[in-house]
Amino acid sequence: MYGFTFFFANFGPNATTFVVPAEIFPARLRSTCHGISAACGKAGAMIGAFGFIYAAQDPHKPDAGYKAGIGIRNSLFVLAGINLLGFAFTFLVPEANGKSLEEMSGEAQDNEDEARGSKVQPLMA
Repeated sequence: MYGFTFFFANFGPNATTFVVPAEIFPARLRSTCHGISAACGKAGAMIGAFGFIYAAQDPHKPDAGYKAGIGIRNSLFVLAGINLLGFAFTFLVPEANGKSLEEMSGEAQDNEDEARGSKVQPLMA
């Protein structure tokens, strides 16, 4: 059971958290953007963890010190909806198809042009 839990916990969220940011950010900004991405992920996890405590409170009889929430069942439905949104947004990430990020964004061509000191003129047929 532990093995299944570990596998499925790292199967989707781990790839989205660590692999995707390393692929989508340009090389010269990768470390900074990866750090910002990781920080946003940690902030989202903290908001989700603490928000779930308040949202899961029984609407008719909340625990002492908490306001009435939407209940555990409704909180889990909200959580499932947010997870589906994250799943859908993951598919919006561009696929590299074996190209470097500089080739995908056109940075490699821009750097070559700057090194030559002139713009590339198209050939006339």
